[in-house]
Amino acid sequence: MITDILDTVAWNEEGLVPAIAQDRESRDVLMMAWMNREALQQTIDSQTAVYWSRSRAQLWHKGEQSGHQQQVHEIRLDCDNDVIILLVEQVGGIACHTGRKSCFYRRLENGQWQTVDPVLKDPADIYATR
Repeated sequence: MITDILDTVAWNEEGLVPAIAQDRESRDVLMMAWMNREALQQTIDSQTAVYWSRSRAQLWHKGEQSGHQQQVHEIRLDCDNDVIILLVEQVGGIACHTGRKSCFYRRLENGQWQTVDPVLKDPADIYATR
């Protein structure tokens, strides 16, 4: 049955699909990453977010270094079968490696990107302890 689920996804030419992590309570978009078949399968099995790191060419268990895991409560697939949304509980309230709640912390204002969300925890403190 899982094979059928995975076969429904319209993987791109690299075998990846974009995955958007969204806070299940506030519906804030926390981050976007990529998944391959194995990442999606592990996410389904573990109910924790697993992504594919393109820069490291390996699976990435969200929070493996920072401790800020994403507990997955719902997985959705869009109408074209080419984007996944994970409705998650963000452990520790920090999704971004910059120490912010969301990776989308800049807003276009007056022709410039303005930082509008604060750093909740210094990244040096997050990653130094792991």
